[in-house]
Amino acid sequence: MTSPTIKLETVNSWGMVQKARCDLRQPRDVDALRGMFEQARRQGRTIGLRGAGRSYGDAALNDGGLLLDLTELNRLSSFDPSSGVLVGEPGVTLRQCWREMVPQGHWPAVVSGTMKTTLGGGASMNIHGKNNYCAGSFGEYLESFEILLPTGEELRCSRDENADLFFGAIGGFGMLGCFTSLTMRAKQVESGRVEVRPHATSSFAETLELYDALAPQADYLVGWHDGLSTGAKRGRGLVHEARHLSADEDREAESSMALDRQDLPTRMFGVMPKSWLWMGLWCFLNRPGMRLVNAMKFWSGSRQAQGDPYRQAHAAYHFLLDYVPHWKWAYRPGGLIQFQAFVPREKAASTFDDLLETMHAHGIPPYLCVSKKHRQDPFLMTHAVDGYSLALDIKVSDSNRERVWALTEELEEQVLSAQGRFYFAKDSVLRPRNLTRMYRPETLDAFVALKRRCDPEVMLQTDLYRRIFSQS
Repeated sequence: MTSPTIKLETVNSWGMVQKARCDLRQPRDVDALRGMFEQARRQGRTIGLRGAGRSYGDAALNDGGLLLDLTELNRLSSFDPSSGVLVGEPGVTLRQCWREMVPQGHWPAVVSGTMKTTLGGGASMNIHGKNNYCAGSFGEYLESFEILLPTGEELRCSRDENADLFFGAIGGFGMLGCFTSLTMRAKQVESGRVEVRPHATSSFAETLELYDALAPQADYLVGWHDGLSTGAKRGRGLVHEARHLSADEDREAESSMALDRQDLPTRMFGVMPKSWLWMGLWCFLNRPGMRLVNAMKFWSGSRQAQGDPYRQAHAAYHFLLDYVPHWKWAYRPGGLIQFQAFVPREKAASTFDDLLETMHAHGIPPYLCVSKKHRQDPFLMTHAVDGYSLALDIKVSDSNRERVWALTEELEEQVLSAQGRFYFAKDSVLRPRNLTRMYRPETLDAFVALKRRCDPEVMLQTDLYRRIFSQS
C-alpha cells in the first residue's frame, strides 16, 4: 500500500523571520478535527495547532508535520448578558467577543494588543493585557473548557474537574490537547469609553515607580519607551493610564456602546486608507528615522501629559496593533522578532537599563519598546512574575541575523540572571539549556507528567516545542 502524497506549503511566523513547510489543514467543525487527530495517530504523524497565527515566533509552526489552522472553528455558541458568560469554539476571535458583548454592557476581562487573537490561542498562551497587575491573565476568566487529547479522549476541565489539566493546558502552548469549547467570563461596563491620562517619565526607574503609584486607581497601565535614546535619556517614555467611566460620568454612555462607535477608522483624516500607512512607516524603519519619530512622539506626548485627560473607545485604547493594517510589512524583507522579558520588581529597572545598553553596544537598538506591570498567576507553565515586562521589537535582516541571535543570547542571560522569564507567544530565541532556569524542577516534572499522560506518543509538537522542550 502506497503512502498518500502529502503537499507541504510554506507557513511563516507572524514576525516573518521563521518559516516552516507544513501540511496545512483547516477543520471546519469538531468532527473534522477529531478525524484529523485519529488519522495522524494512525499514521504516526505530528500535529501542531494554530489559531490566528499571531505568535511572533515559531509557536504555531510544525516543520514537516501536520498543522491545523483552527480559525474556521469560530462558532460563538452563547453569551448571557446577565452573567457575562460566553461560550465559544477555539477559533472565535476577541473581535467576535467584544462585538457581541459591548452592546450588552460587557467587555472581555483581558485582551491582547490585537483583536485578532482567538480564544484557543489566548488560552494556550495565557495572554495578558494592560491590566495584568490588577485583573490577572486570560486564564483567570476561563470557567471551564472542553479539550480533545491526542489519545482521542475528550475531557471537560475546570477548577473542580480535571483541575491539573485545567491549570496545565492554560499556558501549555498547545502541547497537551486541542480546546474544542471554552467558557469565559466577561466584565460589566457602563460606558463604551475609558478616560486616558498620559504621563511623561525620564527613566525606567521613574516609570516603574509611577506604575506602583497609579496602580490603586487605574484600570489599565501601559508604557512606551524611546528605545533609541542613550545616556541620561535612556528609558524615557510615556505611561498611559486609563480607567473605566461610570454611566454618571459619561453623558454618552449608552450611545458609546454602539458598534459603530467602537470600530477603528479605516482612513486617516477620512481620506487616506490606513492600509497604505505601512509603506510610509517603512521609510522611517532605520536608526535615523526612528530616532526622529521617537523624539517627536516623546515631545508631543509630554505636551499632552500637561493637559486634561481624554476619552477613547475601548477598542481604540486596547487594540493599538490593529490601527495600521499590515504594519509588520514595514519590517520586510527580513521581518522582526520581539524579545519580551518578565522581571521581578526588585531587579526590573536595572535589568531594563542593561538590556537597552547591551542592544546599543551591539548596534541593534529596538524600534519599539513597551513596558507593563504584572502579577503572578496560578497556572503551571506561567510566564508571569510579580514585577514588570519589557517588550523590544528587533528588526532582522540577512546582514544582521547572526548578530541578532548573538545579541539575544546576551539579553537572555541578563534576564535569567535577574530570575526573569519569557513568554512563549513572543519568544523566538530561548535556548533549551535555559528552560530549567525559568522553572523549578517540580514544575517541569509536573508538565512532563501531564504531557506523558495526555500525549504518550508525543503527537502534539511545534517548532517551539522541539526548540526549547524536547531537548531540555
